[in-house]
Amino acid sequence: MQKRARKPSQKTVAVFFGGRSNEAEISVITGMYAVNLLRGTAFRVLPVFLPPEGGMRCGNWRKVSEFAGDVGGVSVTFVQGGLARCGKMRCSERIDVALNCCHGGMGEDGTLAALLAWYGIPSASPGVPESALFMDKALTKIALAGLGIAAAPAFCVAERAFAAAPEETYARAAAFGYPVVVKPARLGSSIGLTVVHGEEMLSDALSLAFTLDDKALIERYFPDKRDVNCAACRCGDEVRVSACEEVFSGGELLSYAEKYEAGKGSQCPADLPEHVTERIRSDTRRLYEAFGMHGVVRADYLVAGDAVYFNELNTVPGSLAGYLFADTLAGIRRFFTELLEEALRNPPVQKTVIRTGILRESVFSGAKGCKRRGNFV
Repeated sequence: MQKRARKPSQKTVAVFFGGRSNEAEISVITGMYAVNLLRGTAFRVLPVFLPPEGGMRCGNWRKVSEFAGDVGGVSVTFVQGGLARCGKMRCSERIDVALNCCHGGMGEDGTLAALLAWYGIPSASPGVPESALFMDKALTKIALAGLGIAAAPAFCVAERAFAAAPEETYARAAAFGYPVVVKPARLGSSIGLTVVHGEEMLSDALSLAFTLDDKALIERYFPDKRDVNCAACRCGDEVRVSACEEVFSGGELLSYAEKYEAGKGSQCPADLPEHVTERIRSDTRRLYEAFGMHGVVRADYLVAGDAVYFNELNTVPGSLAGYLFADTLAGIRRFFTELLEEALRNPPVQKTVIRTGILRESVFSGAKGCKRRGNFV
């Protein structure tokens, strides 16, 4: 790994992107966006790419186009406090703070957050509990019910259960009523979503969802819905909530192409009744505070008339939602550095770990102790 000198007072931020995910290519765009914006700030930037086949690579990449073929770079692995070349034990890249730009998969579901915590690396991105929970839309529904936040009515279908007794799902969907949206439970970016208008379409929609995930949601579809986003982050003791943004769609659903290629655009702040705007911002704040989050997240809502339904929470939002907090590149750069500085001011606190000394005892006893059977223990 080529060492890049840093000033004595300069902190290193490792920007992680890529991963084994259907959204990995979008993650590269977000990652390089963050890398290039943070270059030239008070932070020394270390890009860390997670190839789809696994592992991690460090390099001095500058453009998204460099990831269209062989990305090069140096294979690295985690060690306490940073990274080392694969096969080496000594830390060769000390990381002061990490920034997670991995959309979907094991980057956004809490796996990367857990690895960073295990190796003692502070993160400016959301932690394990909220990342794992909100990656799963079925679990999200349960959490929302506990907080009294409205979500679109839905039920979950497991792939094995559908294969064993498909007629039960057909009957339940018929009782639920069409049209419905069928979606993989743990994907984002509108991948695998289908609007189903009758039972004859349901099997194909579930087949698509089960190609991508082993469980799917069948959810109420609102023909007149509007797609509205709202982001939140923490600055010291304050939770900042962005203005609401409406993203326009030309079809039944906001598609992957509309999000990332040739979309209909968006409006921020969204033209919504004041009470709807306040409801969305209030629910976003309540979710953020209830889970004690840090870093930036973006909550997505469906607005149907005066009704507001929470749709999903992105713990690694596109472009890290910087555009919802600032309207210039200079402003977004400041926003990113504020996220990093907040993480450095409030690193995770290691609480006391109890050592009982039981392994030094010659006899194990007690209701939950090991009972010797020969030399098994």
